[in-house]
Amino acid sequence: MENSVLKFGGTSVGDFDKIREIAGSLRDRTILGEKLIVVVSAMGGTTDELLSNVKSLSPAPKDDHIALLVTTGEQQTISYLSIVLEDLGVRTKAMTGFQAGIKTFGSHMKSRISEIDKSCLLSALQENDVLVVAGFQGVNEQNEITTLGRGGSDTTAVAIAASCGMPCEIYTDVDGVYATDPRVYEHAKRIYSISYDEMMEMSALGAGVLETRSIEIAKNHSIPLYLGRTLSEEKGTWIMQETEVLERKAVVGAALDEDIIHATVFEPCAESMLIFDLFKKFDEESINVDMISQMSGSEGFQLSFTVKDAESARLDQIFTEMRLLHPDMSLTMETRLCKVSIIGSGMRDMSGVASKAFMALNDSGIRFYQTTTSEISISYVVDKEHGKHAVESFAAAFDL
Repeated sequence: MENSVLKFGGTSVGDFDKIREIAGSLRDRTILGEKLIVVVSAMGGTTDELLSNVKSLSPAPKDDHIALLVTTGEQQTISYLSIVLEDLGVRTKAMTGFQAGIKTFGSHMKSRISEIDKSCLLSALQENDVLVVAGFQGVNEQNEITTLGRGGSDTTAVAIAASCGMPCEIYTDVDGVYATDPRVYEHAKRIYSISYDEMMEMSALGAGVLETRSIEIAKNHSIPLYLGRTLSEEKGTWIMQETEVLERKAVVGAALDEDIIHATVFEPCAESMLIFDLFKKFDEESINVDMISQMSGSEGFQLSFTVKDAESARLDQIFTEMRLLHPDMSLTMETRLCKVSIIGSGMRDMSGVASKAFMALNDSGIRFYQTTTSEISISYVVDKEHGKHAVESFAAAFDL
């Protein structure tokens, strides 16, 4: 029987009863002959509690100290689950990111996986039926503990699956991927199969079901990726190569991102170096910039873009530095806006999508301030108060 990598999120392991239920399910799979690598997050709320403790102790702690602390949340979970599995008679080994051979590079709190020494995992799996691996963490070249940032446990699971050549199942508190967030549009339809590219685009544009890096890894290594509700018999979503998706639509989903800042900078100089200096700084600070539009003419140079609301403090600091280099620069930042997007690989060769989307907004009386397109998505900046209405309009227009 095929071995698999499974991942359980924080809500799935949120208390001891849930951990016992998961352990029972894992035991049943091992009885059928499977060997499993199980990646787990910290129990729900644990990481936030640890970070809150840090804030009460220091206003500016070092990232390496924070990383060392927050990774203890996952280590608690692997210990609890392994203890229960052993009591059920399952040969189990708990492994930290370091023990699992997960090597990283980058900052302590937002590292990326450089490689996984799969021999650590495969040799341990020969002697055990279940490996319980701490998600979200690894070690850098200095053997310092690092974290993988938001969605890091998803990334851990998929990276292990890619390294070991196994399929990956991710279990959480949702039934699968929906065409749009059911909390925004209650009639949203579940998607039973979706391409890697479409899922990456939905994730990047605000659908927070899976972290983008994990989908990218799955695509690059052709890893079958399943998303479903923990211990549910309801059918979830398979994320796969586009050629394997049976029914292809022009638009498969709509996403809403309310956590954005819309910034516009202007300098009365058409030959300005502002864009070079600004994006160099964004790169140094690892700030992801989205929805970029640029205009230049005889009156000067204007650049508009969006960033995540969480970057507001760092953005303020960057603009303070930019004013020293470009004293004539003017700036406006707006937080009253949001981004709504439609996604679908069928846009590549199916006509009429853009006009249909425009008509949906127009018929609903929704004004948009900026639009950008990719090969498989169209995004609009609209007033935040109209964000949910825009999603509903797209859902009706494209049968989502």
